[in-house]
Amino acid sequence: MSIDWKKSAIIVADIAIAAYLLLAVTAFNRPDELNNVCSEVNINIQEGPVRGFLNADEVKTQLIRTQLYPLGDPIDQVQGRKIEETLLQNPFVETAQCYKTQTGRVNINLSQRLPVIRVKADNGDDYYVDTYGNIMPNTQYVSDMVIATGAITKNYAQKVLSRVGNFLIKHKLWFCQAEQIHVLSDGTIEMIPRVGDHIVYLGQPTGLSRKFDRLEKFYKYGLSQAGWNKYSYISVEFDNQIICKKNKRVKK
Repeated sequence: MSIDWKKSAIIVADIAIAAYLLLAVTAFNRPDELNNVCSEVNINIQEGPVRGFLNADEVKTQLIRTQLYPLGDPIDQVQGRKIEETLLQNPFVETAQCYKTQTGRVNINLSQRLPVIRVKADNGDDYYVDTYGNIMPNTQYVSDMVIATGAITKNYAQKVLSRVGNFLIKHKLWFCQAEQIHVLSDGTIEMIPRVGDHIVYLGQPTGLSRKFDRLEKFYKYGLSQAGWNKYSYISVEFDNQIICKKNKRVKK
C-alpha cells in the first residue's frame, strides 16, 4: 500500500491552520478587563503662539458634567463622536478629536481658539477677538493680551483689530512692548507702550510693518540716546518721517 505524501502534507497543513485559527479566536475573545475597560484618558491641548484659556482639568470637568468622561467605562461603549461634539460646544475649542486604543486608552486631542487682543470698548463691550477675527466671550481666566480701548464696534474689532492683534503676536518685540491700543473716533489708532512715558500715534491701521520698523529704529537710535521719557507723543503715521512732541515734565 503506497502513501500519498502530497495529499497527507495538505491534510496536515489544513489541520495546523485550523488549530491556529481556533487558538487565535479564543485568545481574541478571552476576557481581559485591562484591555476592555478604559484605564487611561489622555487629554492633549495643542499649544499656540499665545496662551489660550483651555486646560486639561477644565476639559475633564466638562466631560464629567455631561457624563461622558470615559475612565472606567467599557472601551466599546466609549462614545468618541459624542465626546467630540460636546467639546466643540465649548466656545474656546476649535477642533476636537477622540480615539481609542487597544490598550484601553482614550486619547482626546484639542486645538483651541487663540485670542489675539482683548476689547474693552467705550460702549461697555468686553470680549476677546481670536486669530480669525471671531468674537470670544469674556472669561474668568486672564490672558496676557494687548487691550484695545476706545470707539470700537464689533465689526471694527473683527475686521481691523484682529489684523492688529495678529501682527503683534507675530512680532515678539511689539507683543511685549504694546500694552494698549486706543481707537480714536475716526478709526485711527494709538499705542500705549509698557516702557516709556509716551504715546505712539499709528494713524490708520494700515502698513503696520513699515510703521513699526520705523518706530523700532527710532527706539534703537533715538530714544536709547535721548531717554525713553523725553517725548510724550511720537507719530509714525507718515512714511519717511517721525514727528515727536517733547515731554514737558522732563527737564532739559
